[in-house]
Amino acid sequence: MRDDELDVAFELGRTCALAAECGRDLRRCAQMYADLFPDAAFGADFFSSLTLATAFSAPWAGADRLKAVNRAALWVTAVDRLVDRAVTTREQVNRLTRECLSVAEGAVPRSAVTRFLADLRDELATVEDFGDLQGIWRDQLARMLAGMARTWVWRDTHTVPTLARYVDNADSRGSCFVDLSHWIYTADDWARANLEDLRAVSRQVQRYLHLLGDVASYRRDLSWGDLNALALGADGAEVAAAITNLAREAEQLIGPVCEHSPRTASYLRRRLGFQAGVTGITDHQRAV
Repeated sequence: MRDDELDVAFELGRTCALAAECGRDLRRCAQMYADLFPDAAFGADFFSSLTLATAFSAPWAGADRLKAVNRAALWVTAVDRLVDRAVTTREQVNRLTRECLSVAEGAVPRSAVTRFLADLRDELATVEDFGDLQGIWRDQLARMLAGMARTWVWRDTHTVPTLARYVDNADSRGSCFVDLSHWIYTADDWARANLEDLRAVSRQVQRYLHLLGDVASYRRDLSWGDLNALALGADGAEVAAAITNLAREAEQLIGPVCEHSPRTASYLRRRLGFQAGVTGITDHQRAV
């Protein structure tokens, strides 16, 4: 085996070991909030997939540095499942939103999902600058919850949004909230001082991930009655073109970030590439 092959193999092995270590932490978290993570919905494959995604997005980090991003991603799946599976009225959606935003501001949690959010908030608060950054974190949480609520209303009222409107609601995916949590916890000085600008880049990446994720989950979403871009009346070619454009626009925004914070830019590019690889779209163009 050549030296370059050994280097690649070493990095792949090290990153998989990192993902496994992160997975142990997430499973402990899930056990603390067992009601949020029933075994039938959150098996071993789920935790492996989540931690592989974060480990390959930031393979230079140790498990302790990936704690916030992993727990934020886990929490997003919990609240998304509640909105999709447990909430039956619009008032319940609104109440969940109010409780989460109140806890994000420092209130005492009153349910399992808000206790988990409070734990994430308190972990981020170990960062010296969190007091100054809490507002932007809370704002992105509000955007995410509003997006989830909008999706719930569309589904409840049998509304079929246009593809463009659906993409604009990509905050419902929660990946920008996860990115912000990661950067608040681990970012370099430049990134932490420019989180508002980075959030705009992250939201563009999120739009891409939103559509790409729908391609991967199309059959599951149809069986569960979830909204999916491929079921909105747009044909596969239109969705594929939208994915290609979103990837190109994301790269245009990531490029300037590299001049100031190469690892932040690398993290965002890896987010794009990992999901494309999982979906089987190796050139960011073949969506269906």
